[in-house]
Amino acid sequence: MKEIKNERFGEERALYGVQDIKLIDCKFDGKEDGESALKEAKHFILENCYMNLRYPLWHDDDVELKQVTMTENCRAALWYTTNVKIQDSKLFGIKALRECKDIEIKNTEIESPEFGWRSENISLEDVKINKSEYLFFEGKNLTLKNVDFKGKYSFQYVENMEIENSILDTKDAFWHSKNVTVKNSIVKGEYLAWYSQNLTLIDCKIIGTQPLCYCENLKLMNCEMIDTDLAFEYSDVEATIQGSIDSIKNPRTGYIEADEIKDIILTEDAKYKPQAKIKVNKKQFSYSS
Repeated sequence: MKEIKNERFGEERALYGVQDIKLIDCKFDGKEDGESALKEAKHFILENCYMNLRYPLWHDDDVELKQVTMTENCRAALWYTTNVKIQDSKLFGIKALRECKDIEIKNTEIESPEFGWRSENISLEDVKINKSEYLFFEGKNLTLKNVDFKGKYSFQYVENMEIENSILDTKDAFWHSKNVTVKNSIVKGEYLAWYSQNLTLIDCKIIGTQPLCYCENLKLMNCEMIDTDLAFEYSDVEATIQGSIDSIKNPRTGYIEADEIKDIILTEDAKYKPQAKIKVNKKQFSYSS
């Protein structure tokens, strides 16, 4: 593998179609405002490199990024790219990852709105994500471990995802998601997981108003619910909750068990007749006729 060290690349398509190279301490920057520096490239490594130009890694395959910094000017950095390992890096440009496959990201900081759209087979471990709206929109086959995320509208329409030991501070998360499992995590934000299918939360702390409505096959196992009111409206739910729930409203089917439910709201105009079994402090709740 050929090595290139301490070089600067500023022109458009500076390394178009290269193969079998290792770039060390290089900069993609300059007055030329070049874009698509490594487009259609294959089997290469970037180590301790600085990237300040648009669209650098499109249609690439077999890529490693080590200690790479992508600035806010490095927009839409990885698109249509496969087989990528990223570690100890910073990804700060908008839309940094889109329609990519087989991506592994470790010990990396991400600040990228619209990150990960329509991408598949993605794993994140020990990753911090800030200011990202619509994270992983329509993504598939995702694994997140030890991820600290803050943003909005995350994980909408995702399919087949596992999240573990993470902190998610995000409103409108998991809308229309399918086949998602979250373990040992904090999930904070309004309107959690409406219209989701096959969502399972295990040993999680859930915080925020009006969570988990219109859900199909929703399961909560040994979870806490803090400041959660109007929960479970029109949902098919199986839930065992440690502690108190502020209120639940018109749960459709299944069962809800909690130490305390401060308010159970059943309305005459409910679209679906509430049928879920409710047990509070081991005492069965009975619907009035």
